[in-house]
Amino acid sequence: MLAALLYSLPWLLLPVLAAAFVRRRPRLDECPPVVDGDAPLVTVIVPARNEAHNVADCVSGLLASAYPRLRVIVVDDASEDGTAAVALAAGKGDPRLLVIDAEPLPAGWFGKPWACEQGVRQAEGELIAFCDADMRVEPELVGRSVAALKAHGAALLSAVPRQVLGGFWERVVMAQVGMLFLARYPDAARVNRSPRTRDKIALGGYILVRRDAYQAVGGHRSVRHEVSEDMALAQRFHAAGHAPVLVHAEPYLRVRMYRSLAEIVEGWGKNLASSSTRTAPGPLAALVPWLLVSGLFFFWLLPPLVLVRGALGIVGAPWVPAAAVAQAVSLGFWAALYRREGQNPLYAVLAPLGALVMAAIIIRSLLSGGRVTWKGRRYAPAAARG
Repeated sequence: MLAALLYSLPWLLLPVLAAAFVRRRPRLDECPPVVDGDAPLVTVIVPARNEAHNVADCVSGLLASAYPRLRVIVVDDASEDGTAAVALAAGKGDPRLLVIDAEPLPAGWFGKPWACEQGVRQAEGELIAFCDADMRVEPELVGRSVAALKAHGAALLSAVPRQVLGGFWERVVMAQVGMLFLARYPDAARVNRSPRTRDKIALGGYILVRRDAYQAVGGHRSVRHEVSEDMALAQRFHAAGHAPVLVHAEPYLRVRMYRSLAEIVEGWGKNLASSSTRTAPGPLAALVPWLLVSGLFFFWLLPPLVLVRGALGIVGAPWVPAAAVAQAVSLGFWAALYRREGQNPLYAVLAPLGALVMAAIIIRSLLSGGRVTWKGRRYAPAAARG
């Protein structure tokens, strides 16, 4: 039994490490929102390509903001589903809303940086926010994010949203994405304090920047060839001496990123492997995606596989008892996470399936040779490298 406990020690440490290191700090609700008339003008840019099913809720939420000085620019990036018309209808004639058509995508650019670049050209004010069309914002989001940017003395603020999981595959696979994120960034305060550029991250769903710092680092033009432009932008800010900050904004910002397994595979397949390589130094960077795959297999697939082999009489003690302990801890761990996010804890039994799908997505991304498909566009490796 002692040997079984020793072999299962990595799993036994999981809840201990989670309790010790996972913190919801800093949080937007620690910063009272800016609401006075002297508040700086904020222009929110919404890059949108084929987002007719999302953009109305995003625009109406932004225009319902309690922030006193706000403009919203929707950049329709050659949509084929009437995104621009839906955005205009959602604005109901509000003079604060501007909907523009993006110019044709130049060579060497990814679509989102190009749409953001187009919006910045029309933006006014000293603060600029970038908000994805699938974001759902509460009235206090902008005011609190402006206050947090000032309180932290930052030039870039990135907000962690609440993930809305509506379907089976979202609940099974997106939970694994969240676990990978927490494994690398368990404590936002540590991320903000770290002196290392590779530790910096931004989540592109909602980013607020000071215009002067944004222009000083070259804006989205400087990351035009990056599929993970949000992380690249935060790291450029830090490298240039303009502090980025990561905050939790779950009460004020939520998102349902994908609605099917196909969307999950395409969405995370385009950038998970490439973005993970930015989190480690030098030659170790290329190993990070494979380490992620190894971790998924070791923690969530190995214990049930050992138990199956034990049931077939292929392996015995101490491996089977160790696997039983590891699997029991894993089930309890995942059940607690699902319950914490308001989901059915019975989804914990499907953690191995989620890990298998996530590992396949990472491997698929690694084997793609740099080719990216997203929103009906295909980017060649040469274009991706700029």
